[in-house]
Amino acid sequence: MTPRLPRAAATTAPATLPPPLPGLDSAWSRLVTVPASAGPTAGTARPERTWHLLDTAGQLDELGLEPVGTLLCVHGNPTWSYLWRSVLARSLEVAAAGGPVWRVVAVDQLGMGFSERTGEDHRLADRVADLGALTDELGLTGPVVTLGHDWGGVVSLGWAVDHPDLVVAVTTCNTAVHQPDDAPIPAPLRLALRPHLLGRATVVTPAFIETTLAIAHPRLDRATADAYRAPYRGAARRGAVGGFVADIPVDAQHPSAAELDRIAAGVAALDVPALLLWGPRDPVFLERYLDDLAARLPQADVHRFEGAGHLLPDDADVAGTVFDWLGDRLPDGGAGLPAADVDADAGEPVAVGPGRPLPAGPGRPLPAGPGRPLWAHLEELRDSDDAALVEMAAPGGTRTISWRLLARRIEEVAAGLVDLGVRPGDRVSLLVTPGADLTAALYACVRVGAVVVVADAGLGLRGLTRAVRGARPDWVIGALPGLAAARALGWPGRRIATIALPAPARAALRVEHTLAAVARRGAARLAAGTALPAAPAPDAPAAVLFTSGSTGPAKGVVYTHGQLGAVRDALAGQYDVGVGTGLVAGFAPFALLGPALGARSVAPDMDVTAPRTLTARAVADAVAAADATVVFLSPAAIANVVATASALTDDDRRALGRVRLFLSAGAPVSAALLTAATELMPNASAHTPYGMTEGLLMTDVDLDGVTAASASSSAGICVGRPAASVRVRIAPLDEDGRATGALIETPDVTGEIVVAAPHVRDHYDRLWRTDRVSRLGVDDPRGHRTGDVGHLDASGRLWVEGRMQHVITAPTGVVTPVGPEQRTERVPGVGRAGVVGVGPSGTQQVVAVVETVPAARRPALADPALADAVRAAAGVPVAAVLVVPELPTDIRHNSKVDRARLARWASSVLAGGRMTRP
Repeated sequence: MTPRLPRAAATTAPATLPPPLPGLDSAWSRLVTVPASAGPTAGTARPERTWHLLDTAGQLDELGLEPVGTLLCVHGNPTWSYLWRSVLARSLEVAAAGGPVWRVVAVDQLGMGFSERTGEDHRLADRVADLGALTDELGLTGPVVTLGHDWGGVVSLGWAVDHPDLVVAVTTCNTAVHQPDDAPIPAPLRLALRPHLLGRATVVTPAFIETTLAIAHPRLDRATADAYRAPYRGAARRGAVGGFVADIPVDAQHPSAAELDRIAAGVAALDVPALLLWGPRDPVFLERYLDDLAARLPQADVHRFEGAGHLLPDDADVAGTVFDWLGDRLPDGGAGLPAADVDADAGEPVAVGPGRPLPAGPGRPLPAGPGRPLWAHLEELRDSDDAALVEMAAPGGTRTISWRLLARRIEEVAAGLVDLGVRPGDRVSLLVTPGADLTAALYACVRVGAVVVVADAGLGLRGLTRAVRGARPDWVIGALPGLAAARALGWPGRRIATIALPAPARAALRVEHTLAAVARRGAARLAAGTALPAAPAPDAPAAVLFTSGSTGPAKGVVYTHGQLGAVRDALAGQYDVGVGTGLVAGFAPFALLGPALGARSVAPDMDVTAPRTLTARAVADAVAAADATVVFLSPAAIANVVATASALTDDDRRALGRVRLFLSAGAPVSAALLTAATELMPNASAHTPYGMTEGLLMTDVDLDGVTAASASSSAGICVGRPAASVRVRIAPLDEDGRATGALIETPDVTGEIVVAAPHVRDHYDRLWRTDRVSRLGVDDPRGHRTGDVGHLDASGRLWVEGRMQHVITAPTGVVTPVGPEQRTERVPGVGRAGVVGVGPSGTQQVVAVVETVPAARRPALADPALADAVRAAAGVPVAAVLVVPELPTDIRHNSKVDRARLARWASSVLAGGRMTRP
């Protein structure tokens, strides 16, 4: 039984044209009357109905342009065709620029927007059929691409299922076609469907509409919100708003349940390209609905706009993404791409992204070969009693794990996971600090084909929540802090604890198993003669590793088994790390690769979420415990190690004297800091590799190279020459600071750094647009636009000058920040410096923000003498110099200056805002 609506819901009114509204071209609006029809069976006659819709056909005719197809846009509840205004505008921009010509038709569903108020109930089946009658009247003959949002997504997909001869692709924004039996409908809808609330919340008052507008991210401006309200002023205009809510199938007995099931089954049979766009901050259309759609449309490209919510076309660039996707995916293809999207040699759009190969070009193809599995050394050393892992912070003191024990533990956990039902492709989130438990869990998952999800605690709770929810793990293996966070913050996945817990704690944290119990199950399974499943294929996904989040929300980076093997081989070949090497890993990603390298690895006693907690004595203890000859630390950790060196004993210094190789990566490392570190490890060769989560080793430079570079006139930080099998090129910047040029290796040309190597990541997880941008104009299947800006010198060395989003477009030209920062830091009395742009693009003013020595007590304008000295040294016109006690840095590395945050703060302060700390 469906809820009853108030009498106002049955009010009739004719269709009308909308008044002038922001962003809405009146030339798009038209009224279309669908004549009455007898219907195929008795009782199915349809009366004449008039629709309001937005249509670009008239403007295309005026321009003399012939469409290649039609984009059919369907809104949900309680919006109207105004939702798609940016899509119509973008389509005309693309056409006017010489790109493919798509006609856009955005309808107001009957009873909604400015279409006719029929006074009748419209069930889901009615709405699908009504839309079909309208497209028949419009004479749509295909090709047609559907685009739907909210319940309009269901209606548009129903139309697509019913018109397989016309539809060539489907696209959706935050919609659902199936309600799982084991999950309740979302809380806001449960509330709205209560009989005593339904009519009052949706028809009598505008509460449902106001709530929808309030959950936009960011909030809508008043004019835009009023435009959404325009067709729904007064209860008599809102009957269909309540009708839509009442028509949500809450159970199998609902009148529209059968139609929803029909559409869901039909969607799974669609064999056309699909694009699923999503706003994760939607309290109604939850991630489980995206998972269901992705499972029904395995060919679909998916993009989650982190931070966006329910009104996705207002929250994010849906229009640009849709037309880029149309150009890449449809055979009639070629959306109106900006210059950065065009191969300068061929003059044709570059088709990129999973599912469509890049064209051959002048670059060197570097495909990842099958190689040896990641656990090959574990198999080879499974009978060795030599140390594989040393845990410095284990309960009760230092603990050593042999290769024999580690290999057996991994095999038992792997077998136990299979026994629990973990299957190839299942995602397992690892919320465990580096050590034996994390190593065993990670290699066990990889061995059975599960995909490990690794997002370190340095992201903070908010960042971890975004990462774990976005990665949608099926399982979570965690220590107590991770499990507590998972429970409190609602992270998905069945849970396995690394420690034994009392029954009440297990129940509270929803823990089903312990890692020890999983290993026991596996041991029993192996003892019974059941072998582990076949090893995963080299091209099967192996891991989702999250970026640091230092330049925006952390992104999930997907690696295949072959690519992880290539990472291992690149590190082993570059630094001669292998069986018998003792490795101190103060950087979590490197620690996890120790067993894959065959190296004896030890994690020093430190808080992995705060690299600056690592002391010199802790490093010396770790070196001694593992007889280590290789040390890998983050730049922030090095700074504190150097600062605490006075506590070293003679034995500590003798241990550090045995180190032959010292590595630091994750952020730029100065020659002074590297020199100070090598004074503690006098026999070590100091190297600082350049890379990122998407490619862990791209270039390398040693201390001699850093020292030599410091005497060079080149701006930026020298990160050395490309590693083996790595190619580095530059996409030159234009006058607007965009990397639009063809890829070159010409010396001393500044642009975006583009790399290619066998060990570059496969793709970003559910970030189709991000993945596309990272490959634009790159002619190598293993290519990656790094987002860093820099140049090559005449010797082939790479110099990093900052990040693309931190490039300053001043009236005098493009300014990259690192060079002015370096010159500013040479001014007496200045510690670190951050250089940012303030103001509109093209007229930005350069602002220098500095830490002083000694540190300033509070933020302030620099005194005149210091400001003059900074201006004289910077090498670019500086509008203002500010001093702060401490520059803001990223969470994971504690060392990268957060220039975006600094620019926002400087803009506020210089505009008269409070002089708070940035």
